[in-house]
Amino acid sequence: MALKRINKELLELEKDPPANCSAGPATIMGPGDSPFQGGVFFLAIHFPADYPFKPPKITFTTKIFHPNINSNGAICLDILRSQWSPAL
Repeated sequence: MALKRINKELLELEKDPPANCSAGPATIMGPGDSPFQGGVFFLAIHFPADYPFKPPKITFTTKIFHPNINSNGAICLDILRSQWSPAL
């Protein structure tokens, strides 16, 4: 089930990609109106076998200083933990 859902989501990303992001390799470009302007930030994304019922584990592999990212690069947001929902 996880693989089917991931493939579906990748196809949706290819059809309508978000600005300043890519899925492979996973990157986020620093927004122009922020201290991260001009930065390219790489992420590692691990999908558990029971995805989408459990959240993916997402970590920045590029060092970044942000209040919602810990020193290991893990994103510390409830929507990726206790508040996760498989609904799109």
